[in-house]
Amino acid sequence: MSDRLTRAADPGFVWPSVAAGPQTGPGALPVGSPGKVGVLDLAFRLDGCDPAGRTVLAERFQKSPLQVMRPLYIDPVLRQMPTVYVMSTGGGIVGGDRLDMDVRVAAGAHALVTTQAANRVHRMDVGYATQNVSLTLGAGAVCEWLPDPLIPYGGSRFQQRLRAEVPDDAVFIAADVLTAGRVARGESWDVNAYVSAVEISRPDGTLLAVDTTHITRAEAGHPLVTGDADAIGTLFVVAPGPADALAAVMRAAADAAADAAAGAAARGSDDPDAAVRCGVSTLPDGCGAWLRVLGRGQENVEAAVRAVWSAARVHLLGAPAPDLRKN
Repeated sequence: MSDRLTRAADPGFVWPSVAAGPQTGPGALPVGSPGKVGVLDLAFRLDGCDPAGRTVLAERFQKSPLQVMRPLYIDPVLRQMPTVYVMSTGGGIVGGDRLDMDVRVAAGAHALVTTQAANRVHRMDVGYATQNVSLTLGAGAVCEWLPDPLIPYGGSRFQQRLRAEVPDDAVFIAADVLTAGRVARGESWDVNAYVSAVEISRPDGTLLAVDTTHITRAEAGHPLVTGDADAIGTLFVVAPGPADALAAVMRAAADAAADAAAGAAARGSDDPDAAVRCGVSTLPDGCGAWLRVLGRGQENVEAAVRAVWSAARVHLLGAPAPDLRKN
């Protein structure tokens, strides 16, 4: 396990904009200090003794500040599917944190992984923080990765990378919502540097999708980066079957969510410009579809992502998005 901790402490390539600035300073704990390197390894498989085909969490290794509690079977339709909540024992992500997660879903299994609450990335006078997530699906598996929004505070430097390996008969759904920071305190994309890289591939290494988001304080607000939006949402759906049909279902849900947000604004919401702009397209080689949402109001962007996730889920799995019970 020492090799696993060593790997977790080394995030690999770090973007220069993230690594810029002093790496040590008074009172700053160095990388590798207790509570700085978080590791979470989860393996799901079918329960061979359950005729209903229930998926179980078969293996788990966790190291603070990352941990999970026991799986919950809360989906009223897909009762055999566990939902696992990733939690942090700290008060958010700080400089020098190295978080590394590995999730494996065996052939035929189905698991949904989410977080207990939003991830807060604190100001970093020294150092930077990283998070690497690896998701590996077996044949015919279903993996849903639905973390709560990421909130990068002013002055933070954070890099996250998600890699997913998806066979051609498996279903992979991944969402991400990024906010402009503590908007109520006047922060708006005051982050020093934020980079998020998503790589989805087949088991043989064939790339299906690569999506990189790079935001710095100087670039934020540019029409080609964030514009006037204070939240950005993304949803990837990789699945067998006609991609055009999947994209059409997702597009209809996205349009309905945009209309709902515009209607709420017109009826006199706190922010009269609280609308969302959604775009849906197919992924390369017809392997699935994806959504991007920009808007004002984190809750509006979250609602749009959830609506499209739910629609895609009904189309592919015959079940809407479950209530994740966080309110």
